Amino acid sequence: MPTLEDQIRRIMAEETARLHAAPDLVERVVRSSRRKRRRGRIAALAASVAVAASAPLYLTVAPGTMQTPVVSETPDPPAIDDTPPARSEPPDLGDLGDGKTLKNVRVGYLPDGLRWSHWSLDNGETYTTSWNFDGDRKGFYCVQIYVYEGQAVQELDDSVQAYRDEGQGKEVTVGDRTGYAVVEGVGEDGMKGTPTLILNMGERRRARISFSPVYVKKFPDAKAVDRELARIAEGLTAVD
Repeated sequence: MPTLEDQIRRIMAEETARLHAAPDLVERVVRSSRRKRRRGRIAALAASVAVAASAPLYLTVAPGTMQTPVVSETPDPPAIDDTPPARSEPPDLGDLGDGKTLKNVRVGYLPDGLRWSHWSLDNGETYTTSWNFDGDRKGFYCVQIYVYEGQAVQELDDSVQAYRDEGQGKEVTVGDRTGYAVVEGVGEDGMKGTPTLILNMGERRRARISFSPVYVKKFPDAKAVDRELARIAEGLTAVD
C-alpha cells in the first residue's frame, strides 16, 4: 500500500502540473490519511506546494536524485491583423468590344457621336451599360440601357404599374412590341427628369432605355427625344 509520503508526492505532482495549488489540498490530504498524528507534517508539505505555484517548481522524483525545474511559459498573444480589407470591384460585363452587345441583348442602333463608356454592371438577372461622347467610364452618361430578366422582370413591371396608377407616362408601340414611356425623377436635383422607354422584349425580359437630362438638351423638343428612344428600342434584339 502506498505510504503517506507517496500520496503527498502524487498530489504535489498533480497540483504543480497545473501551476497552482488547489484550495482544498490540505483537507484532501488529511482525509486520505488515517494517521492523524501526522497532520502537522501534511500541512507543511501542502504549504510548500502553494509556494511552488508562484515560483519555479522543482519535483523530487526520489531521494538522492536531481531536482528538475518545471518551466512555466506564457505564450505571446496572437498578432492582430489591422490591414484593411481590399475593396472589391462590383461585377461587370467585361470587355464589350464595340459596346453593342449586353450579355443577352444586342443594340442595333445608337445616336451618332456616342461611344461605349467602358462601364457596366452585372447583377445576374439585371445588367446595364451606358454610352457617352468620349468613352470615359468616369464621364457623364448620355444613354443608358438596363436589362431585367427572370424574376427581376416583376420589379420593373411593378414600377410601370405604379406609373399607370399615378397617371404618369403612356403606353407605346415599338414595331410589334409594347412599351411604356415616362419621364422619371422629375424635379430631382433640380432637373426636368430622365426620359425613359421601358420595352417588353418577351415574357421574361424587359429593357429600360434612358436619356440623361443633360443629353436631352441637344434635341429640339420632347417629340424628338421620344422618336430617338423608340429607334433605340426598335433596334434591341435578343442574342440568346
